[in-house]
Amino acid sequence: MGKKQTVKDIRGRKGGEEKISMLTAYDAPMAMLLDQSGIDILLIGDSLGMVVLGLDSTVPVTMEQMLHHAAAVSRGTASALVVGDMPFGSYLVDPRETVKNGLRFLKEAGCDAVKLEGGHNACDDVRALVRAGIPVMGHLGLTPQTAGQLGGFKVQGKSLEAGRRLLADARALEEAGAFALVLECVPGGLAEVVTRGIDIPTIGIGAGPHCDGQVLVTNDMLGLFEKFTPGFVKQYLKLAPQLKEAVTVFREEINSGIFPASEHTFGTDEDFSVLLA
Repeated sequence: MGKKQTVKDIRGRKGGEEKISMLTAYDAPMAMLLDQSGIDILLIGDSLGMVVLGLDSTVPVTMEQMLHHAAAVSRGTASALVVGDMPFGSYLVDPRETVKNGLRFLKEAGCDAVKLEGGHNACDDVRALVRAGIPVMGHLGLTPQTAGQLGGFKVQGKSLEAGRRLLADARALEEAGAFALVLECVPGGLAEVVTRGIDIPTIGIGAGPHCDGQVLVTNDMLGLFEKFTPGFVKQYLKLAPQLKEAVTVFREEINSGIFPASEHTFGTDEDFSVLLA
């Protein structure tokens, strides 16, 4: 088991030879497995809305749902930095409310930091959180909570002007106190420029190889979520077909009497048939 990762450790990995690894987690058993595998950061993503709760987007996810899953992940984690996604509506309304919600992730759920989406528009909230002692990870590019305003789940920053705005947002978030920045679905060349243009680590998802780290949704990476697979995802396993095959065999063995066998059954010297006499 490695030492506990801190915000200072992650920020110190900027430009380092060893890239930062981040995956999502939503429960204690998975968090424990990922943590024991040496992952640097576990993100309780609001992606749980789609991959765990069966929702069509991240927008309906509530603070209570996020805190419930974040607390479970914290209980299963010993070494990784635990970051909680602030759900839609929990920030960008009133900085005081943002701080109140951010504190809940640390005090009630045991997180080490929070993540929020947005650029210049989020900087007041980032500053308020940091002043309150709450480390903040930013998120630019495709921001799922506001994907409708961006024209859907599409690549962002494809023009020079859009790239200029994204770089300015990244620098503003750094100035506001963010310790790291997720770049989602932006051209690899732009992600490289942003990574070179700021002094905090960038963590890419669909943003090419030049970021300081990479993140994927674990359910996508393991092939557990079949509703759709983003084009930037590499599936290291395809567990969904294996799971369904195992369940099919289980059901068939119940019907055929193969399971449970004698080795799965508790025995005794008593003859309980006398109870029916």
